[in-house]
Order: sequence, then C-alpha cells, then structure tokens
Amino acid sequence: MRSGGTALAVDIGGTKLAAALVDSGGRVLRRNEVPTPKTDVADEAGDALLGLVGSLLADADADADRPVVAAVASAGPLDPRQGTISPVNIPAWRGYPVLEQVGKVTGPMPSVLLGDALAAAVGEQWCGAAPGSGSMLGVVVSTGVGGGFVFDGRPFGGPTGNAGHVGHMSADPLGQLCPCGARGCVEMLASGPSMVRWARGMGWPGREARQLADEARAGRPLALAAFAQAADALALGIVAAAALCDLDDVVVGGGVAQAGEILLGPLRERLSARAGLAFVRRVKVHQSALGNSAGLIGAARAGFQRLADA
Repeated sequence: MRSGGTALAVDIGGTKLAAALVDSGGRVLRRNEVPTPKTDVADEAGDALLGLVGSLLADADADADRPVVAAVASAGPLDPRQGTISPVNIPAWRGYPVLEQVGKVTGPMPSVLLGDALAAAVGEQWCGAAPGSGSMLGVVVSTGVGGGFVFDGRPFGGPTGNAGHVGHMSADPLGQLCPCGARGCVEMLASGPSMVRWARGMGWPGREARQLADEARAGRPLALAAFAQAADALALGIVAAAALCDLDDVVVGGGVAQAGEILLGPLRERLSARAGLAFVRRVKVHQSALGNSAGLIGAARAGFQRLADA
C-alpha cells in the first residue's frame, strides 16, 4: 500500500510511547519512541505524545509515506467509542481524549482505538508468531499484564473494547490488592515490577526484571522461583481463557517475555499441569515473533481493517 498511503500507528504503554508509519504488508517504515513521562499532569504527558507523533510525520515523505488512517493502541481501560483512555499505569490520563488529541496533529482522517495487548495479538496473528490462527489470545507481560483475543482474523474487544484482560483475572482471591481494585490479579504476580517486588521481599538486591532473568538463566534459585510463580499465575489466566473461548494459540510477548524459555518453559509445564480438559490442553504457546513492534503492527492492521469496513 505504499502508493495508497500508510497507517499511523501509536502504541501507548506504561514504559514507552511509540509511533510508526506501517504499510499494508506490516512493514514498519519509520518509527519514533520516547519514555512515558512520569507525571501526574495530563497535559505534560499529552505534549510528549503529540510531540512524538508530530516529529514522525514531519520526517515522513509526504507522497510515499503519508498516513491515510490513524490507529492508537493503548494500555487500558479504554473507551473506543469515545476515543478515550484511562491507563492504570499512566495516572495522569483519566478519560484522556487520545483520538481527538492525535487528530490535532494528523488532521482529519479515519481513526481507531484498541487495547495495546489486543493490538499486539492482531499483529502476531497477521504476520507474527501465529499467522492465520483462527482463535488466539495474545498476552503481553511487561510493566503490566495485558491480553487480547483475535477470532477469525478480527480483533475482539467486546462491547467496551476491554475483552481479554487476562492480567486482571484472579490468580489468588486472597492475594495482594491490585490497582484495579481486585485482589490477587495475574498482573500482581506476573508483571515485571511484581516479580521484582516479590524477589526483593525475599532478600534479592536487584531492581530490574532483566537482572532477574539473567540470574534465572544462571540457575539462581530465587530468580527461578520468581519466574515459576509468574508462570503459574499466567497459566491460571490462560487456562480459564482457553476453557471459555476454545483457543488454538497463545502468543506471549512484552519485555518480560524476552526472557524466552526462562518464562515459557515453566509456563508450558504449568499449563500442562492445570489444563484438564482435552480442548484446553491442545493450546499451543508461542513467543512473540514481532517483539516490541507487535502493538504498532497490529494497530496498523486494525486501521486498515477500519478503512476496508468503511
């Protein structure tokens, strides 16, 4: 679709803000990103986002790379109909009108908003780890734990756009209080910060999930225990999702998933132990093939689908 335009894709997360121009084959043509601002002021975070999008468009070739649709993927909760987001990990934004704000930079064009984990799932089903999967769940394990369903090649967000939030399924009803208001959420055991918090409570001196992964690879028992606990929580969420939705595939991405088999090995073991029903046991678990571009590529795919449906 180089001759007919690209999709402007935006990926909003608790760690970074990213924007890219993506063609209809899923190729990222240009990309910019900045750290997510640590601020409680909505306009400060908004200025960072709009500056990022503006600089990307300013550098683009007006003819070859011009966007024809804007697609925003964001941590949730969100309201796709209103075009607003209230990310748990970005307290500055509550009901932030992200599509309206991005439109101030892009000018009038069709736009779509979807969850960041859902966008990542769409990308992996389109041209990533599970191409053409008929029924899949994408899970992003990073600052938080998100999820999204893709059925028959289409993202399924549900009536409010928030379906697939496996991170906020309960793994321990008596567990720690989650910022979402529930107790013992998968995210409170399996996200990078949660794993680090648990390990530090057990006497580990490190501060980053990446360090924890390095120590797990080296066979350190405490680090291995942190990943085992995370894998068990993820397995609980995935088994429940598979029992409800009869999944073919699960693709696991995000920063923590870059640990590879340190996480996926225990995850497959726990899934095998916890999945009793035959149709749940058949689920295949894959590591993300698109890495940190999955959300951008999936958002672009959703944008092109929006154009095709118009």
